[in-house]
Amino acid sequence: GGWVHLLRPVLGMTLKELSEGYREAAGMLRARLRRLRQMKKETDDSETLWHIQREIAELTPILTQMNELAELTERYYERGYWRNEKYTL
Repeated sequence: GGWVHLLRPVLGMTLKELSEGYREAAGMLRARLRRLRQMKKETDDSETLWHIQREIAELTPILTQMNELAELTERYYERGYWRNEKYTL
């Protein structure tokens, strides 16, 4: 689908531009998760429900990571900004 444009090259991009890309992708994921949750409410089919729940379970941690990376790349150079230990060496 519409994810391919998010894979544009990152060479020469600023951290601010990377942050904006993460935020854009996170917005698309949030919209997809909203649709899935609505579909979950509307289905009675157990197999369909299983697939919806699986997709929600797979996308939720990706959304969390995108939000974390958006904040990290946006605030990376701020003095005193506490960086999530997951993203430090």
